Amino acid sequence: MNIIKHITDTQVRELPEFRVGNTVKVHNKIKEGGKERIQIFEGLVIARKGGSGVNASFMVRKIASGVGVERIFPLHSPNIAKLEVVKAPIVTQAKLYYVRKRQDNAPRTRKVKAVKK
Repeated sequence: MNIIKHITDTQVRELPEFRVGNTVKVHNKIKEGGKERIQIFEGLVIARKGGSGVNASFMVRKIASGVGVERIFPLHSPNIAKLEVVKAPIVTQAKLYYVRKRQDNAPRTRKVKAVKK
């Protein structure tokens, strides 16, 4: 019991509120050799899985050199330094896998909410 409580207390941390359809910047810690740097991955959140628990994850998609790149991040990973919400439109679906087939990588949205900074 103490082990489970310790894991959940140390790994669950405060992140900004974001949903599927938001454009986010994920500041990811990368270790190369003995050095550590931060790499920014900016893209569209197309899926969230696992709720808000310890095993939760989210998938971000971006277009790099004309090729779609998708990356799955664990929500409570210590390698995520910061998470910024750039755009927060309202999307009517829970998973945006149809964006893979669209050329402009833009989901169908209703209106744009103001992003709090």
